[in-house]
Amino acid sequence: MAPVPEAHLTGEKATLLATLYGRALDAESPGSILHDTMALETVRQIDFDFTKTGLRRGEHAAVVLRAGHFDGWTAEFLTAHPKTTVLHLGCGLDTRVYRLDPGPGVRWFDVDYPDVIDLRRQLYPSRGGYEMIGSSVTDPSWLAQVPSDLPVLVVAEGLTMYLRQDEGKGLFQRIVNRFPSGQFVFDGFSRRGIRMQRFNKAIQAAGATVSWGIDSCVELEAIDPRLRCVTSMGAFDLDGFEKLPTGYRMIAKAAKLVPAVRRMAVFYRLEF
Repeated sequence: MAPVPEAHLTGEKATLLATLYGRALDAESPGSILHDTMALETVRQIDFDFTKTGLRRGEHAAVVLRAGHFDGWTAEFLTAHPKTTVLHLGCGLDTRVYRLDPGPGVRWFDVDYPDVIDLRRQLYPSRGGYEMIGSSVTDPSWLAQVPSDLPVLVVAEGLTMYLRQDEGKGLFQRIVNRFPSGQFVFDGFSRRGIRMQRFNKAIQAAGATVSWGIDSCVELEAIDPRLRCVTSMGAFDLDGFEKLPTGYRMIAKAAKLVPAVRRMAVFYRLEF
């Protein structure tokens, strides 16, 4: 297959290349956690020097642990709701819909900027019950393309921090107002975590800007009275750190002893 152009992604769009590369590095490692061989095949197709993403070999652990955790939460919701709508927001080049292979009762929508979706269409095959929407997630108009009759699962991995606070709140409110019930699963940085991203090599390499810092469930529940925060866990509390090299395990163990560091990156589940 001929190489696919990299599409000259910049800013927050370019960060998708780092996460794709992280999953690919994991897939070719002997102790693979996620086994995302599709990501590895995709990296080999794209005409791009992935060493420029700022993510180096051996530094992909956080990427795959995060992805695996969201896979688990998504699978859990789909088991409880075999007929549902999934909104995968800021999907980038994630292969989650193929990894999880949802059943016939699931309508799955991957949403990202038009140039990102154009790249996805060149790389990934169509499948039943699956659609891609090319739009900024903050544009209110794209939701009109999604039927509103079923419960919804909103998956927003690595998205909220790139939104302004007013954009994020507006997005959550529009979804809550459109669907009868559902759940948001996403990760966010605390305000301290936002400030610390100036040391994040992948974000620096992409030239991306982070903005929305979230310090508590109270802030999220204040977005809409129907929202309830059912899970709030620090990134260093994820399952799987015991599988990582000794250096990473030691960093995680030390970070968990400092509350401000332990809660710099948090995984949330909100229900309505």
